Amino acid sequence: MSQDLIVLFEHPDWQKPLFSALERRGVRFGKFDLKRGCFDPDAVPSAPLYFNQASPSAYVRGNTRAVPLALSLMRSLELGGARVLNGSMAFSLELSKSAQAALMHQLKIAHPRTLAFNDMNLALERWGDRWPALLKPEQGGSGARMYLLHSADEFVRLLRDRPDIWLPENLLTLQEYIPVDTARGIIRMEFLNGELLYAMRVVSHGSFNLCPSETCNPDGGESQCEVPLTKPTAPVEFHPYGDVPAAAVEAGKRLAIGGGLDVGGIEYLEAPDGRLVFYDINANSNLRAPIARSFGFDPFERVVDFLVSQIQRTASLP
Repeated sequence: MSQDLIVLFEHPDWQKPLFSALERRGVRFGKFDLKRGCFDPDAVPSAPLYFNQASPSAYVRGNTRAVPLALSLMRSLELGGARVLNGSMAFSLELSKSAQAALMHQLKIAHPRTLAFNDMNLALERWGDRWPALLKPEQGGSGARMYLLHSADEFVRLLRDRPDIWLPENLLTLQEYIPVDTARGIIRMEFLNGELLYAMRVVSHGSFNLCPSETCNPDGGESQCEVPLTKPTAPVEFHPYGDVPAAAVEAGKRLAIGGGLDVGGIEYLEAPDGRLVFYDINANSNLRAPIARSFGFDPFERVVDFLVSQIQRTASLP
């Protein structure tokens, strides 16, 4: 095999810092662009190690077909004997809000009550009068198709007037709304190989798009993200957060390991009653370099360190 590593990707900009870091280190790697591709299950794998960087939000960029291709390819690679970092298990978890809730329930980690549904009337019957609530797609990504709804009537009106909200997977979720201190926002922890890489406090100013990529939420200038900010009063703010409670780090580690994440972002909020409530698991982690630099390192170099160690480990396997 002429390559030691192949990176599966879809977004044209998110992986550029990673590719540059791999090139600087002289890693023999290839790129598999999931936007347009094909593969022969009998012929894979063509490298011993793969790194999945696909995103559930591909459909908002007109790349709906990238997600099923990525999942099918990873399953074939794994059956063919290749190691896939952030493989089919991690990616399947990222594609499913209900599976994330189930994992948190299994691990006894506090999380919002969640109801997955494909029938509006049944959802109304089961959900009862627990409003306000968040409507989220089962296959999330960059805050797309998320709405804060204050009543059953608002819920019915939205789904009646916006049938496109069901697409692409035709499965939605209602999730318990837990208010947070708007000035404090939420916490996103980034994990690498089961250990905390860094954490940041994210202040949304009303936006659901909390993607940490500087392409989507730059510190200055205009966003290049296809998902518009949701009635923001100001740009999303990202602040280094060094004093992460040990209980939050421990819960994040358990989720990363339990979900099969090699690299990933895990988000939680601080509820009014003091609970740390976890609500989102991201296998495709868009690392925010300015935050990591405030802690004294380049996050992409750390990821390359990990990838090089995994290349060496894979090479030593019988």
